[in-house]
Amino acid sequence: MKQVLEVKQIEKYYGNKSNLTKAIDNISFDVSEGEFVGIMGASGSGKTTFLNCVSTIDRVTAGHILVNGEDITKLKGNRLNKFRREELGFIFQDFNLLDTLTAYENIALALTIQKVNSQEIDKRVKEIASKFDITETMNKYPYQVSGGQKQRIAAARAIITNPKLILADEPTGALDSKAARQLLESMERLNKEMNATILMVTHDAFTASYADRILFMKDGAIFNELVKGNDTRKEFFAKIIDVVTLLGGELNDVI
Repeated sequence: MKQVLEVKQIEKYYGNKSNLTKAIDNISFDVSEGEFVGIMGASGSGKTTFLNCVSTIDRVTAGHILVNGEDITKLKGNRLNKFRREELGFIFQDFNLLDTLTAYENIALALTIQKVNSQEIDKRVKEIASKFDITETMNKYPYQVSGGQKQRIAAARAIITNPKLILADEPTGALDSKAARQLLESMERLNKEMNATILMVTHDAFTASYADRILFMKDGAIFNELVKGNDTRKEFFAKIIDVVTLLGGELNDVI
């Protein structure tokens, strides 16, 4: 199985010699093509810092991160911008849609920047809108649609360029339960039908139960790992709750 993401002994420190904080403590793992991996942990566990390092928002202090075989810890300037634009897709908790563009234009923007021809853009936007069940919102502006529709528009924007890796940061955090379920079912379809590789940070055990594998972080390190295997989502959810309890009574922080 091809490795899309390879994380090799990464560490991240903040501060100076007199007040040094280790946010990430020697993490190593791989994500295969087509995997849907979740990362869970209480506040302060290092999961957001880790995601920021993979997304190149932040830089590691030590170690290496490879995406599709390329060491992204060494990228700078235009090469780094090109990597972000072409290899990564982002789904944020607060949507990050442009209010002055319609849903169609928000989704199409990345392809326009890549100078894809208009006929191909139109075809791809319509296809992805259908998969996320947001066809009826294409001519509406973000302020005219619900939170759930905004997040599905944001997810469609993330996948439209066929990125090697989709990074989701608390994607259901701002959604009600119905909208969250709709988004997760859409992400699950993308993963299964389009072989999309997804790395998702979440506090929520229900959200995490849609993943194939969960990595639990504590104090900047990987504390435990769960693989769904042949479990139903309900069975996997129960196992996630069990591990969360082992994290030291921090259940309320994690879910």
